[in-house]
Amino acid sequence: MNDMPVNPNNMIETSDSLEAVGVFRAWKNIFFVIVVICLVLTQVAFWVVDLGLIETPGAIKPADTAQSGSAASTDEASSDGGLLHSLAGKLDFDRVARVIGVANGILIVSGILFALTVFFCLMVSLVGRLGGINHISRAFILALIMAALIIPWQRLFGSNVVGVAYGGDELLRWLDSKSGGMSNLIFYYLRFTGLWLVVLLLMIMAQVRSSGWSKSILRRLEII
Repeated sequence: MNDMPVNPNNMIETSDSLEAVGVFRAWKNIFFVIVVICLVLTQVAFWVVDLGLIETPGAIKPADTAQSGSAASTDEASSDGGLLHSLAGKLDFDRVARVIGVANGILIVSGILFALTVFFCLMVSLVGRLGGINHISRAFILALIMAALIIPWQRLFGSNVVGVAYGGDELLRWLDSKSGGMSNLIFYYLRFTGLWLVVLLLMIMAQVRSSGWSKSILRRLEII
């Protein structure tokens, strides 16, 4: 039924709907890029801390460790991780924590706005009878789940429910529990990498579905 040609008497309404679609599509793509960039930044910040490329509060200083060993062993250890530490540069945990805070704040807002934009695309498609409802409906559900997984529920409900967004203090707490056994180690990486990967995949799938919706509209209007 979506593939039926558009009634010529409704071309004005259809034209208005297409203009609205163009606006929402542009902003949807912008929010998609912002969310992906923020996800990448938070993941890079996590691995910088996890791999010990920067000193975290409460960690043993390299100088203290060197006093219990020989100078030769210290030189060997520094040469093994020299490339990674040089990439970290003059970063410290406070700067990384600020990056985490800003990136996660923008991530939450952009993720929610992305889901809302997809919802508006769905509404325009329904009201303007543009077609492609199957694609845009699936895109909205995926975007809604993605936005729900981003929100830091742990701030409201404690550690029982978590979201992708996190703060530097939370990362330190999880980092301390990393050495508490295999189960803690598994939950640690599932929380910071597994959940992150799920959100990234949902974001990409929603974007792909919305692109299929755009193509379906153009096909229905016999533009392509």
